[in-house]
Amino acid sequence: MFMSATTAMAQSPDGLSALQETYQDWRVSCVMRDKVPACAISQDQTQQNGQRLLAIEVQARRDGTANATLLLPFGIVLDTGVTPNIDDRPPLPPVRIRTCLPNGCIASYPMDSATVAKLRAGSRLNLGVVADSGQKLNFPISLHGFSAALDRIAALGLR
Repeated sequence: MFMSATTAMAQSPDGLSALQETYQDWRVSCVMRDKVPACAISQDQTQQNGQRLLAIEVQARRDGTANATLLLPFGIVLDTGVTPNIDDRPPLPPVRIRTCLPNGCIASYPMDSATVAKLRAGSRLNLGVVADSGQKLNFPISLHGFSAALDRIAALGLR
């Protein structure tokens, strides 16, 4: 179950510890804040030239819910938001795009425990957007390692 390609523990000069591990397609990152680990899991997708296309960071809560922060590329219609769906299941309610920053557009995706359970059982999270041209675009995010990464941050102690 533990499929870490890399594990790194570092101690900063001010005594903060950091942890980085990889679980298939997901990265676990933790830092110590007030002697309690603050952890998240994330995944970046890059183009062939190395430029980031998409990023997702998920922070889980003790009650089984989670919140994902999505970093999407420019050139999408903001009004339509992002439409997530898991594998080939019906689409979930659209997520509003909050703002755009110099590195992309940000959406906050609150997930109830039922959605988190579906993500754990799924193989792909699809993020549907509409390009400025009117063309529908789909950004698939692998869920391989998602459950193991969530389990790891739960074992480290959620904050």
